[in-house]
Amino acid sequence: MTATGADREAAGSTTRGYWWWERRRSVALDVGLALVSALECGLEGVEFARNTGIPVPVGVVFGLLAGSVLLVRRRWPIVVVLLTIAMTPAEMGFLMALVGLYTLAASEVPRRITVVLASMALVGTFIITYVRLRQSVAEQTDFGPGDWYVPLMSVFMAVGLTAPSVLLGLYIGARRRLMESLRERADSLERELSLLADRAEERAEWARTEERTRIAREMHDVVAHRVSLMVVHAAALQAVAPKDPAKAVRNAALVGDMGRQALTELREMLGVLRTGEALTAPAAAGRVPLASVRQAAAAAAAPAATEDGPRLHELEALVAQSRQAGMVVELTVHGELRPYPPEVEQTAFRVVQEALTNVHKHAAGAETWVRLAHREAEVAMQVENGPSDAAATDAGLPSGGNGLVGMRERVLGLGGVFVSGPTEAGGFRVSAVLPVGPA
Repeated sequence: MTATGADREAAGSTTRGYWWWERRRSVALDVGLALVSALECGLEGVEFARNTGIPVPVGVVFGLLAGSVLLVRRRWPIVVVLLTIAMTPAEMGFLMALVGLYTLAASEVPRRITVVLASMALVGTFIITYVRLRQSVAEQTDFGPGDWYVPLMSVFMAVGLTAPSVLLGLYIGARRRLMESLRERADSLERELSLLADRAEERAEWARTEERTRIAREMHDVVAHRVSLMVVHAAALQAVAPKDPAKAVRNAALVGDMGRQALTELREMLGVLRTGEALTAPAAAGRVPLASVRQAAAAAAAPAATEDGPRLHELEALVAQSRQAGMVVELTVHGELRPYPPEVEQTAFRVVQEALTNVHKHAAGAETWVRLAHREAEVAMQVENGPSDAAATDAGLPSGGNGLVGMRERVLGLGGVFVSGPTEAGGFRVSAVLPVGPA
C-alpha cells in the first residue's frame, strides 16, 4: 500500500515529474485510495449532517474534501493521521485512519511521533466507541449486559482499528530499511571487489613488466659477453690466420665453444619461457581468475634465481676466457669461498661478467684487475681497468647503454651497494657489495 516495502523491490520503470511519487503504480494506488476514501466520507457526511443539523450538501462536501486528503499520505503522513484523529468524533474516515496509521508507521518519521499519534488515535477511538455503546445499551431496555461489556468492547474496537495498521507499517518499514541496508552492503562489496580486481590487474601487469625486465637483463648478460668474446676472437683470427695457422685454429675452436655455450644458455632461458606459456595462455584467451593473478604476481615478485645458474667458483673460467681473447686480466680473491644464496652468486657473477664485457667493448688492450672479497656478512667485487691501449685494434662492438643499468638494478634489488665511474688513471672502475648475512 506504500512505496516502502516489497513493492519497491519489484518496481518497474520509474517516472519523473509526478511530484512525490516514484512509480506510476504508486500514483494509481494513491488516487484509487483517495477516491474510495472520499466516497466513504461523503456517504458518512450525510449521517453527520443529520446529527449536527447542518445542510446535507455541506456534510457531503466536507466528507469528500476530508477523504481526498489520503492522496498526500506519502508526502505528509502526519497531516493525514491528525485529520483522522480530528474526524473521530464525526465517525468519518475509517479507511483513511487505517491507511494513514499504516503509512505513518512505515515512513521515516521518528518513532516517538508515531507512538504519540497512534496513542492519540487509540484513545480517541476508545472514547467515541465507549460513548456510542453506552448510549446504545441505555436505549435498549430488553438488553442488560454487565458493567464490563461497554469498556471491554470499546477496548476491542479501539485496538482492532489501530494496532493492526501500526504493526503492519512497522514491519514493512523495518523490512524496507533492512533491504536498503543489504543493497548498500552489496554495492559496497561490489565496489571493493572492483577495486581488488583493478589492483590485481595492476599487480599482474607490474609482475609481467618485472619478468620481461629480468629476462631481458639475463639475455643481455649472456649474449653480450659471449658474442663480444666471439667478435674479439674472430678479429684475432682474421689477423693471425695468414701468419700463424695453428693459433688461428685454436681461436676458431674457442669461437665455436663460446657460440655453443651461448646457445646452451639461450636454450635454457627459452625453455623457462616455454614452460610458462601454459600459465600465461589463459590470460590471452580471456579473463584470468583472481587467484591465478595473485599467484602470478607473487611468483614474479620473488627473486628469479635458478639453481643451475652461474656461480662464483666459475669466475676463474670467466677470466680465462677473457685472457684467451687477449686481455691482460689479474684475478685476486680475499677470504674463504663459502656457499651463498643462488641469487647472490648469480648477481656477483653477472656483475663481473658485464664489467669484463665493457672492457672488451670500450677499453681494448687495457690491463684489468678483478678483485673478489669474502667478508663476514657480505661479498664484494671490483673490476678495474687501466687506460685503453692505443695500439690495440678496436673490434667495433656495439653498445646499447644498458650494461651499467642492469648491474645497478641487480645489486640494488638484493639490498646491495653499486658504484661505477672513471678512475684518475684514465680507466674505469665497477664496484659492488652484496649482503649475505653472517657466515
